[in-house]
Amino acid sequence: MTDLILGIDGGGTSCRAAVARPDGTILGRGKSGAANILTDPNNAIISITEAARAAYRDAGLDEAGIDGASAFLGLAGTNVGDLTRYVHDRLPFRHTDIDSDGLIALQGAIGDMDGAVAILGTGSIYMGRKNNVVRYVGGWGFTVGDLGGGARIGHAALQEALLAHDGVHPRSGLTDAILDEFKHDPRGIVEFARLSKPGDFGRYAPLVFTRAKEGDPQAIAIVTAGAASVNESLDAIMALAGAPRLCLLGGLAPLYPQWLSEHHRAILVEAEADALTGAVALAAKGYRERTGAAA
Repeated sequence: MTDLILGIDGGGTSCRAAVARPDGTILGRGKSGAANILTDPNNAIISITEAARAAYRDAGLDEAGIDGASAFLGLAGTNVGDLTRYVHDRLPFRHTDIDSDGLIALQGAIGDMDGAVAILGTGSIYMGRKNNVVRYVGGWGFTVGDLGGGARIGHAALQEALLAHDGVHPRSGLTDAILDEFKHDPRGIVEFARLSKPGDFGRYAPLVFTRAKEGDPQAIAIVTAGAASVNESLDAIMALAGAPRLCLLGGLAPLYPQWLSEHHRAILVEAEADALTGAVALAAKGYRERTGAAA
């Protein structure tokens, strides 16, 4: 089968791919590991390729066919340095377009309408569209950005556990749970942090939100600080885009609303579709523009 397109959603925790006909009809889906090109570009290339091959296998197609596909990739970490070009030049697809994971999420969530999305997963990025102009806020990566994202929340929880161990801050159910995991040996936490990627820190975020909902004071402090960062970024993207609707996306999307400002909660809407669907739609649009094919 020729003239197939690929939509790819590459995040800090996993990479998803869908192979489709040029009209956007999805034939198969695949999944692989993390694909944050800022954190690990070479591993991202491997994950992207594996997810594409898995999608072809799911569709009953020869996975070698990915070499002939036209792909649109929404990837975490595309707004930094020359990594996008580095990854682009090493992927096997016949035609490759790469943009941020925020753009495919925006497309999936609101289609071609005006609105904004906040992707609150391992990292955090905000996008808004008004009159076909797209604006971005955040998405600068774990080292200097991604405030309010799962990696930052998890990192703060590990910090808090060490402060509790040292008696600097009071202990709580949250800090006890983390210290129990590491057998109350702070060196284990330090070694874990030294070797960890953002996704490793991010796996502690659901625990923090759960404990906060139960009234744990240390967890509440961490989530409140994260929500303050999210609210600030939402204020900024709304000022830029004047968006009439807002979608929260990503793994933390169901957990954040109760912690956000009322004026943001008031315009929350459900997403029309997910980011992978958005990637397929943009792949189909790009294919039509290059070939002149009918919509």
